[in-house]
Amino acid sequence: MLTTQYLTTIIEELQQTTGYISEEEAEKLVDGMINSTKIFLAGAGRSGFMAKSFTMRMMHMGLDAYVVGETVTPNLEKEDLLIIASGSGETKSLVSMAQRAKDIGALVASVTISPESTIGKLSDITVKLPGSPKDKEQSKYKTIQPMASLFEQTLLLFFDAVILRFMKKKELKSSTMFSRHANLE
Repeated sequence: MLTTQYLTTIIEELQQTTGYISEEEAEKLVDGMINSTKIFLAGAGRSGFMAKSFTMRMMHMGLDAYVVGETVTPNLEKEDLLIIASGSGETKSLVSMAQRAKDIGALVASVTISPESTIGKLSDITVKLPGSPKDKEQSKYKTIQPMASLFEQTLLLFFDAVILRFMKKKELKSSTMFSRHANLE
């Protein structure tokens, strides 16, 4: 197979993922963002990179959004939201964060392949995304891609869709977001 054929197949796989995402779950996440004072994002590996991208867009919208573990991240409080991106929902460091956030009384949301996971069970809001877990034999989603690539790509696109829905609900314009874009580059 040629590179462009792989790309076509990947895009077809991504197009199929939209039918597996619950609009109700997605709407709960958007409402959680609207009703929170500060929003914190966490993820490990490539899922963490997607979470960082989402955090950047929230900053562009004027939200107080932070990546857990960065030196400029403030403390989590009761009226805040922690969003965890984790395919497995079992990453030890993320499980600890979810438990700590629950102990503080903050809202916890997870975006995961596995809502029945430890993080999924700790979450107030859970959005299930399709993807192939590390053990591909256990997956009902067939993909040509290695490891959790389908989940991570879907995660990025889902987060972009959440941004668009948030913008619609808050009547935000893209032009306003540009005023918060980095200008020291």
